[in-house]
Amino acid sequence: MARLNQIIAVEKGVKGKAVQELAQAQQRLQQPAPLAGISRTYQPKDEEGEQLPPESTRVQVKAEDVLRQLAGTLTRLFDVTATKDWANCTAKADVTVDGRTVLRDVPVTYLLFLEKQLKDLHAFVKRLPVLDAAEAWTYDPSTDVWRTEPVRTVKTKKVPRNHVKAEATDKHPAQVEVYYEDVPVGYWTTVKFSGALPAQRVNELLDRVEKLQAAVQFAREEANGAEVTDQNVGQAVFDYLFQ
Repeated sequence: MARLNQIIAVEKGVKGKAVQELAQAQQRLQQPAPLAGISRTYQPKDEEGEQLPPESTRVQVKAEDVLRQLAGTLTRLFDVTATKDWANCTAKADVTVDGRTVLRDVPVTYLLFLEKQLKDLHAFVKRLPVLDAAEAWTYDPSTDVWRTEPVRTVKTKKVPRNHVKAEATDKHPAQVEVYYEDVPVGYWTTVKFSGALPAQRVNELLDRVEKLQAAVQFAREEANGAEVTDQNVGQAVFDYLFQ
């Protein structure tokens, strides 16, 4: 008795052959010449007339033969696909992570869905914003975000000052140079807030997603190892269609 994974492996080749033969059948039946035949003989008007040999062309392609051959190939495809789909209705497995059964008796089709979703989730989690490692963050329950300790900085203002380079004399005015001095005028107290996640939390989430991905893949392989019962439905379909 075959297993589901074997049927899945065979299906691709059977489907490819069926598609190819269907295209070839369509092409053969679209060409009028091979479908046509003729037979004719010539009789002169009188005994003295020219004698010509008979002419004939045999039919090279018969539509019924093409249908019969195509039905044989498609019957194989219909049977293989039916065997797979019937088996998919019963092929199930548990999803278990670190000894904990997360999901029980999951159909193989849903396991395939989970694989796709978990791949997208893994990419999403990898792009989650992470707290700036250059800061020391603590969780603030009152605001439900992360915050830093207050940092006090000086607020300065530029104030002009005069520097006398040369005193005034009775002949020359004083030479004065203007410069600016930063003078403290106050203090800023800054607290930073962030809705990002600690790197440890992101790594934990990634680890969980990756473990579940591995568990789903294992479960799918287990479900695909289930024995299948061959389904023979193609004959019934083509008995109705072509007979």
